[in-house]
Amino acid sequence: MTDQIRLKNVFSTALELPINEVDDELKYNADPRWDSTAHMILIAQLESEFDVMLDIDDIIDMSSFHQAKIILQKYNSDLSF
Repeated sequence: MTDQIRLKNVFSTALELPINEVDDELKYNADPRWDSTAHMILIAQLESEFDVMLDIDDIIDMSSFHQAKIILQKYNSDLSF
């Protein structure tokens, strides 16, 4: 499974979205399912799936699916999105 698919799966599961709705246009609070509670669930699942520990600034800055890719690559440059 590619890193892109893994990331889409995490977003889909955490935010309870159909996977076809997870793309670079997905933004925090633009969809009512991505609220503050869902955001923390998403962070926990991302940390588990990608074996990283995100710092507070990155958790706050993760405002879109696209931004999540950038942040995760900062922690693991081997990821390919």
